[in-house]
Amino acid sequence: MLDHKDLEAEIHPLKNEERKSQENLGNPSKNEDNVKSAPPQSRLSRCRAAAFFLSLFLCLFVVFVVSFVIPCPDRPASQRMWRIDYSAAVIYDFLAVDDINGDRIQDVLFLYKNTNSSNNFSRSCVDEAAVSGANGSTLWERPVAQDVALVECAVPQPRGSEAPSACILVGRPSSFIAVNLFTGETLWNHSSSFSGNASVLSPLLQVPDVDGDGAPDLLVLTQEREEVSGHLYSGSTGHQIGLRGSLGVDGESGFLLHVTRTASSLCGCSVKGLYEKVTGSDGPFKNDPHWESMLNATTRRMLSHSSGAVRYLMHVPGNAGADVLLVGSEAFVLLDGQELTPRWTPKAAHVLRKPIFGRYKPDTLAVVVENGTGTDRQILFLDLGTGAVLCSLALPSLPGGPLSASLPTADHRSAFFFWGLHELGSTSETETGEARHSLYMFHPTLPRVLLELANVSTHVVAFDAVLFEPSRHAAYILLTGPADSEAPGLVSVIKHKVRDLVPSSRVVRLGEGGPDSDQAIRDRFSRLRYQSEA
Repeated sequence: MLDHKDLEAEIHPLKNEERKSQENLGNPSKNEDNVKSAPPQSRLSRCRAAAFFLSLFLCLFVVFVVSFVIPCPDRPASQRMWRIDYSAAVIYDFLAVDDINGDRIQDVLFLYKNTNSSNNFSRSCVDEAAVSGANGSTLWERPVAQDVALVECAVPQPRGSEAPSACILVGRPSSFIAVNLFTGETLWNHSSSFSGNASVLSPLLQVPDVDGDGAPDLLVLTQEREEVSGHLYSGSTGHQIGLRGSLGVDGESGFLLHVTRTASSLCGCSVKGLYEKVTGSDGPFKNDPHWESMLNATTRRMLSHSSGAVRYLMHVPGNAGADVLLVGSEAFVLLDGQELTPRWTPKAAHVLRKPIFGRYKPDTLAVVVENGTGTDRQILFLDLGTGAVLCSLALPSLPGGPLSASLPTADHRSAFFFWGLHELGSTSETETGEARHSLYMFHPTLPRVLLELANVSTHVVAFDAVLFEPSRHAAYILLTGPADSEAPGLVSVIKHKVRDLVPSSRVVRLGEGGPDSDQAIRDRFSRLRYQSEA
């Protein structure tokens, strides 16, 4: 049984605690002994509290400095639409984009000839211009040649050079010019060694560094009568390397190496052999025994037969040693990049324009081919791995229409942009001569729907769809001008943000459409998000 004190403590615990406190006060020596023997926990708690509040103060101070004291860099305001007009001018089929002024927004480069200029020097010259992709303001502009036969931009310069990239222009007559891509300043300017009767063939090719200055060198192909020749130039100085070298290819067999228009076979020639021919000495290249075994012992050339005239020769995007897409007038074939043997050959087709690449299925590359002409044109989406047709769209077009384009979307597919007739099922426009080009947008998630974004009645010289900022701001650039280069007229450079055009677009259903309303379809296109290529 509990005694009297224990029973009282159990009934009145607070009174018991109070009694103990008074007892401790009455025995100070005993209390001091307890304090001395207890661990310094209270002192440790005070130190922890001080450290906590000091860390909190430092964090708040850093946030204050970053948010209010240090000014944030101004993000350039990118206009949704801008337009530049030149009166009495001629526009060239050349369009390139790059971040020229370092504001993280792609800028636009193009060529035009302004015959209404007050500057007598540039009156008969072609001007190269770079304008801001944000607002269309001129970044730099300069006359480059009396006429331009060939132009290639983003050509790397030697390591450590103040001009890391350049535009190379082959002009008529006999000019060879390099322009700093970022400032427009002339890096070098030489007279070319081409004969006055020679035609410059496209494209301008970059070859491995021959002169050892750390920059790719340049190969220019020319044709005079039935003979195709190669000219090697230093990419950093523009000086010719060696002499002109005949490639042993006549006009009937076509333009060597890349783009050809009249050939019936693809010809391959080693850069090593060409270098030895034009310089008469050994170069810094090694033989590839495998390719050497495939060269013809007599002609020292490699031939790959094509059905019909070869129109385009394209490298497939991807890893090193990429495959080659050979496009002929009657068929096209995917060639193994090392063996040049066919991977697949689809049925015969009449390819209207240069194919483009994109993703119809997530993370799966496809090639898009425009098959047929005029009102019979079909847009074919082919699986790049097998050649199988993924989708086919009937999209009538006008002759001489702009090239198609594609942009990667966040769902690992692509949005595609095609030009066609304003009224797809009508031939009255072509009969009356009042036909208009319309720009159509397509996404694989809506395979039976096209969205007409815009239509123009003027002559479209060049077009491209561009992601002006990483993962945002998809827009298209349009160059319009007179169809006849001998008759100057109004030249325009126009940028439109794609998303702004969707609300007012026209929905075109191909065959039986789904249950979605036109507005629901527009909303789905508006919600598309774009991403930069990896």
